[in-house]
Amino acid sequence: MIRPKIPVNPLPTGLVAPLVHPTTGDITYGSPTVPACDCPHAPAAPAKKPRVQLPAVSLTPAGLVAAVAGGAGLVLVVGAVLISMLLAVAITGASVAVCAVVLRSLVNGQTRR
Repeated sequence: MIRPKIPVNPLPTGLVAPLVHPTTGDITYGSPTVPACDCPHAPAAPAKKPRVQLPAVSLTPAGLVAAVAGGAGLVLVVGAVLISMLLAVAITGASVAVCAVVLRSLVNGQTRR
């Protein structure tokens, strides 16, 4: 109960090697011989999956122009959004800096009086 039980591992040949070998006097050294298959059939070939032929995408000249125009429009819209967000951050930073300068001058002006 305390000793762990190691499972019996199957060999690639399909034979199962037991964990405990018999301790009789008949010990043979070397590689074990595997009996040949007496079956009348040929070895089975691996089954191949049939290839699925997907239809190729073909664009007409009008479709190609529409795809290029859509891509260019998307790039322009995304660029405009990013630039507007950058400008919003810059304007907010500049206004905060102006407010800080005004407040500093107001505080310094009261202490000098």
